[in-house]
Amino acid sequence: MTRPAPSGAPAPVLALKGVNKSFGSVRALQDVSLELRAGEAHALAGENGAGKSTLIKTLAGVHAPDTGTVLLDGAPAAFHGPADARDAGIAVIYQEPTLFADLSIAENIFMGRQPRRGLGRVDHAAVRDATAALLRRLGVDLDPARPARGLSIADQQIVEIAKALSFDARVLIMDEPTAALTGSETARLFDVVETLRAEGAAVLFISHRLSEIFALCQRVTTLRDGRLVASEPLDGLTEDDLVRRMVGRDLGELYPKQEAGVGATALSVRRLTREGVFRDVSFDVRRGEIVALAGLVGAGRSEVVQAVFGVDRADAGEVEVAGTTLRPGSPTGAMAAGLALVPEDRRQRGLVMEMSIERNIALTGLGALGGGGPLGGAGLVRRTLERGRAADWAVRLRLKYQRLSDTVGVLSGGNQQKVVLAKWLATDPSVLIVDEPTRGIDVGTKAEVHRLLSSLAADGLAVLMVSSDLPEVLGMADRVLVMHEGRLVAEIPRAEATEESVMAAATGRTQEGRAA
Repeated sequence: MTRPAPSGAPAPVLALKGVNKSFGSVRALQDVSLELRAGEAHALAGENGAGKSTLIKTLAGVHAPDTGTVLLDGAPAAFHGPADARDAGIAVIYQEPTLFADLSIAENIFMGRQPRRGLGRVDHAAVRDATAALLRRLGVDLDPARPARGLSIADQQIVEIAKALSFDARVLIMDEPTAALTGSETARLFDVVETLRAEGAAVLFISHRLSEIFALCQRVTTLRDGRLVASEPLDGLTEDDLVRRMVGRDLGELYPKQEAGVGATALSVRRLTREGVFRDVSFDVRRGEIVALAGLVGAGRSEVVQAVFGVDRADAGEVEVAGTTLRPGSPTGAMAAGLALVPEDRRQRGLVMEMSIERNIALTGLGALGGGGPLGGAGLVRRTLERGRAADWAVRLRLKYQRLSDTVGVLSGGNQQKVVLAKWLATDPSVLIVDEPTRGIDVGTKAEVHRLLSSLAADGLAVLMVSSDLPEVLGMADRVLVMHEGRLVAEIPRAEATEESVMAAATGRTQEGRAA
């Protein structure tokens, strides 16, 4: 249920009126208006590529509007850079904080602005006291002297918020702040936002998780293809209403699970162990089924699939693909046997961001394109084959792009995920491992990815899916394997899988499953 806003309708602290912004021939924002009010959490919704990032950067002083006006306390404002916006009390908290790892929390917050004593010396006690006061104000228990290195993403975001408050920020823009957080960390962040709201801050909240928007915010502005669709109270809206505004159509089912005939075992994992990380993990995945690997963050799910693929070397155990035993620690051998891995971090591990879209798609098949690579071959890459391969997969996965020769970094997050999928599906694998396949992508693209995975399974592919999205697990999996503290503790068939049964196993409140 949406939390109530303070009574009355105060004048906007920050607003956009009729803003237009283009980059070359691409019109990123077209006649967009937005109002952020004190004491209100305002959601910004839209698919990837809808213009959300451009809007944020316009408010933050990174981009200047081509036409239209930015209003601060009702008066026109011209920000000539992020420093101007910061000095005006506007702060942006990004999904991935950028702290100096070797400096303390206090030093990060007051970098370049430390109080001084005689002879220009830094007053370290004053810096720590000021930091402690900011953290108390946010209701969190962190040591100001603790180094930033080793802080969780959630704690790093708290430090970024404290830094914003140290600049007397009145507007806080939060861009996908919960993407890498656990449920308890998200709840703490929401409590911090409520504290800021109570103090009169205006909050702009961006998230692909619609449940979070409805839990935290009072109003929502929806963009589609750079245009304003609606700006309205959330009270009275449903998630389906908001999805229709975002995508301009009914999605059908978000989890379009097709019935598929289950065939022979394609992947067999036996007693896989990596000391200190996971132990004695055994399971099978058969052709035609989607098996979900569920559990809390830190349970060892990603580490297991990385060991299966050979990215990390297991200390014991065995992996077979279609009866062929894989050599431990050999991704090349795994690929040759028909295994494919779509990693959780697409930007760091799935893509080469400086390379073109077509070259990223071609990377797993350079041998077949005449250029050598993981699966053999030698010589120069034949550009016509490379481009044809990329164009074919771009059509099949409905990739949205300008030119295949553009760097993959210009694509939205959802389209980057499609490039990673295309790269691996082009190897014609018999087993596809996908780690957090829809993290950080919009609801429309999420439905497309789910439809693709279901179709692949129906065609006989074996799919192993790691996901922290419980509705995704329940909606897409034929079987759910649950991990707890490095051990596989339950196997739950689709007909018996519920949020309660999966979470009970994930938190260690159930006996080990029948086949775990």
